[in-house]
Amino acid sequence: MKLLATILLIMITAPFSFAQNGQISGIIHENQTTAVPYVTVTLKGNTEAPVAAGISDNKGIFRLENIPEGHYTISYHLIGFQTITRPVQVKPDEVIHLGTIILEPDTKLLQEVSVTAQRSSVSLKLDKKVFEVGKDVLSQSGAVTDLLNIVPSVSVSPGGTISLRGNSSVLVLVDGRRTGLTQSNALEQLPADQVERVEVITNPSSRFDAAGSAGIINIILKKNKKAGFSGQLRLVGGIPNETRISPSLNYKSNKINLFATYGIRLSDYVGLYTMQQSTGLSGTPVYLNQRQDEDRHDDARLLYLGADFKINDHNTITTAFMRNSTNDHDKTQLNYLYSGKKGIIDSSLSRKGESWEKRSYNQLEFNYTRTFEKPGKKFTVDMQYDFWDSDKDWNLSTAKILPSAMNLPMIRTGSFGKSKDLMIKTDMIQPLDSTSTLEFGLKMEDRRVNSDFIAQQENPGGWEIIDQIDNHLLYKELIGSAYIQFSGKRGAFSYQAGLRGELTHIGIEDRTGSYTNQKDYNRLFPTLNLSYHFNATTNLQASYSKRINRPRLGMLYPFNELTDLSTRYVGNPDLNPSYANVSEIAFLKNWKTLTFNPSLYYQRNSGVIEDYTFRDAKGLFITMPVNINRETRTGFELSLLYNPFKWLQANAELNVFHYKEQGSYQHQNFDYSASTFTARVSSQLKLKNKLSFQAVYNFRGPNATAQTRAAAVHGIDFGGSKTFLKDKATLTLDVSNLFGLRKFNSRTIGSDYEINQTSIPNAARYRLTLVYRFNQKDNQSVRQAKSGNRD
Repeated sequence: MKLLATILLIMITAPFSFAQNGQISGIIHENQTTAVPYVTVTLKGNTEAPVAAGISDNKGIFRLENIPEGHYTISYHLIGFQTITRPVQVKPDEVIHLGTIILEPDTKLLQEVSVTAQRSSVSLKLDKKVFEVGKDVLSQSGAVTDLLNIVPSVSVSPGGTISLRGNSSVLVLVDGRRTGLTQSNALEQLPADQVERVEVITNPSSRFDAAGSAGIINIILKKNKKAGFSGQLRLVGGIPNETRISPSLNYKSNKINLFATYGIRLSDYVGLYTMQQSTGLSGTPVYLNQRQDEDRHDDARLLYLGADFKINDHNTITTAFMRNSTNDHDKTQLNYLYSGKKGIIDSSLSRKGESWEKRSYNQLEFNYTRTFEKPGKKFTVDMQYDFWDSDKDWNLSTAKILPSAMNLPMIRTGSFGKSKDLMIKTDMIQPLDSTSTLEFGLKMEDRRVNSDFIAQQENPGGWEIIDQIDNHLLYKELIGSAYIQFSGKRGAFSYQAGLRGELTHIGIEDRTGSYTNQKDYNRLFPTLNLSYHFNATTNLQASYSKRINRPRLGMLYPFNELTDLSTRYVGNPDLNPSYANVSEIAFLKNWKTLTFNPSLYYQRNSGVIEDYTFRDAKGLFITMPVNINRETRTGFELSLLYNPFKWLQANAELNVFHYKEQGSYQHQNFDYSASTFTARVSSQLKLKNKLSFQAVYNFRGPNATAQTRAAAVHGIDFGGSKTFLKDKATLTLDVSNLFGLRKFNSRTIGSDYEINQTSIPNAARYRLTLVYRFNQKDNQSVRQAKSGNRD
């Protein structure tokens, strides 16, 4: 507490900027509650040359500094809105607050804007990199997960795992908060054209949760700005089967904003997995060739509806409900071929598996926002209640083919889980003067998860429990947190310093008492962001943060499915979180046709979570997550955006990093170091008559741990689109994993074994998408999932 009080005192009494000349500030809205970012604010005297100029930030706030005494005119300009010009007088040392400026839409200009001129762009803010989504073909045709695959620094695996700079320990938010849209692959049901921008936050400020050692990806969705009814209908057809129907409706008036979205997804996935396993290499070796064919079918329904209620000019309430339900039916065919040293077949088995799983994720949201006369001052209260359940059953039939045909006993497994999660938080933004702001807030989250698992084998006497696998697990998690953050500006230099404290209590207990455990993690997480603005096109940024990577529930559960005869993944209830200290320096330079964005970063992790593979007494290969001592990672990242003509855009991205792991677990030494890289190249061609084409090439270099070596992976995505019916309709044809190039090859080596695996989880997928909009332009969108009033 003494440390916290000292830091608070330093932050609150930090020197502010006191210029001898005057200052002007204000906040720009399009109505009483909705801020307008990126508005150009210009101050002029008696000459054409501006005395000062600036751009409003994401909250609509602008500041003009170091203004000499005199009479001026101030103007506010943004495409799509009417330009406003007003007189203003500045006196020495005067700080002028202009209050809230309301911009009016320019209806005529909006009708004349050509969507083909829009393009994606990258910018650096004080604590994040912002990727503005343009009209890229691939960002309009697929889901949000497809869009993320073209965002700099971000990648999505075929299984839906999102990574930042090759690190999957990333926190994904929607409109600045955790949501059910990031659970159970729900982002695959959210159309990409509903996204306005993606914020990549490698060193998040203290206002965000400290979770995710790689950082945060914040997906900002578009907001409806047009009064009356508006909406769109999206239809998708694909091979292998991918059928999607997504209608969206919105009604907006001065007092209320109603929104609703319903999505249906029917998808088939075809996967192929092969494995060559060698054991007993120091004595009499045994070889296994295994092939698994997988046929997965997913049915999903997504419902999201809610309303914003404007009580008055300063008070707004938002309520919403989301339900994401899935019904999966998977089939697997596994063939096992065992042989000896000379390749002579010893035995052969075949196992057929069939599973049924139902999941339901529900979320209730409430937000209260209070704004004030003073620009930038805001108070918010958020409450969120999530509850979900999952029910999955496996039926496994096994037959021995060689040396003699024989049916082995049937096996079935059943798992049932449910969770309840309550979150309450409050935030306060308090501007201290025209250049400095104090923020602080509190948050509490309580989570309880129940899980039952049973495995049975059919014997002549009936169904019997296998290896005593019949248990119930209760997981409890309580996280309390508080933060304070101070930001300011002195000339071209901006800074933001914060401190977040998180108290975590975790309890794990089961019916048999095998896994009973309680843990407490109490930590302080400091953050620091610095930025120097050379001019309107050049910016330098430095940042530091401390982060925590809490184990996912799947990493903690000791229960495991019995699908495979030779390998199994098992959770580890004793797993602890890992901690990361991350530093970064980034530079951004914008020319007329080129954006140049290099970064240097360093990350030091303690208690790193790593997969450990071993062979048990029965000869079964078990993989489980464990904690090892440390890992350091040093990297260089370069992002280029080249737009030489209105009809041509090219992007290139390179991330080169060196990592070093140290630690041991049981008899396994995890010391290892190596270098690798990832790269991405994309181009977009925009022709006449609103016809566009885009291609993206992704490459991930080979990487390894002390046990496993993973080969390089690459893939191509391609798409073309045509907009017609006066911009009311867009037809897109795209293909992901063109030519089926994405194959995952790995090699795991132990003291007396070697395992080589090849995974092709998804074949090439072809999609045809039709989007029809009514009462809105192509550059507007119905809100799929709202940000409420939290921007």
